[in-house]
Amino acid sequence: MSIAVEAHRPGAGAWLSLIQCEAKMVARDTAGLVVPIGLPLLILVMSASAATDEVVANGRTALDVFVLPLVLTLVISTIGIINMPSFLAYYRRAGILRRLSVTPASPAMVLVAQVVVSVIQAVIGITAALAVAVLIFDANPPVQPGAALGIFVLAMAAMYALGMVVAAVAPTPNSAVAIGLIVFFALAALGGLFGGRAALPEPVAAVGEWLPFGATVQALSAVWAGFAVEPVHLISLGVTTVLGFTVAAVLFRWD
Repeated sequence: MSIAVEAHRPGAGAWLSLIQCEAKMVARDTAGLVVPIGLPLLILVMSASAATDEVVANGRTALDVFVLPLVLTLVISTIGIINMPSFLAYYRRAGILRRLSVTPASPAMVLVAQVVVSVIQAVIGITAALAVAVLIFDANPPVQPGAALGIFVLAMAAMYALGMVVAAVAPTPNSAVAIGLIVFFALAALGGLFGGRAALPEPVAAVGEWLPFGATVQALSAVWAGFAVEPVHLISLGVTTVLGFTVAAVLFRWD
């Protein structure tokens, strides 16, 4: 007589434990904590004083319309493109994902847990930047807060999709950091991180506007000032999300 053995799937407790373990790993990575939160705050503090007096539209200053969108995009992109892929590449290199594949806990659980922790880290970074901007420099909220929230979600999806591609092609944790840095600085430079898009040649600035970093900055600037978001920016983020996750799914290796 054969006895059927029921496979038990990991429950809520297993998910919570895995997320807690991921959070501890991220917390131990000092550079991974300081750079995505400290660097945007440094840029905010250095740029805020000169931007608080210039009113752009609807009572919003240059700090609100130009500096804050750039700073918040920095938080999202550094976590999604640089931090998260390095952890996933480490787990693959150490054989953790391969070992999980023969247990009830699927390797995909690690991916989900890392994304959850990364999102929490991004929320902390965004909250810290907004708190400093509001409490110290009297920054204003976006004219369209609902649209701003939607853009944040779409931008995080796009940046994490790029991060998944980096994790998929990087053979080692160090290479994941290196590739992530190259992708990040390329997107950020074209998106106006160094001197703004106005300082770039017009064709280069146009390309940067189609890429996810520039698209996020421009979309957030629009909703902060109360303007309509250009469809090209939403299309850019949406296409990046779909293509990024598709390419990552095809190329990702568990071992």
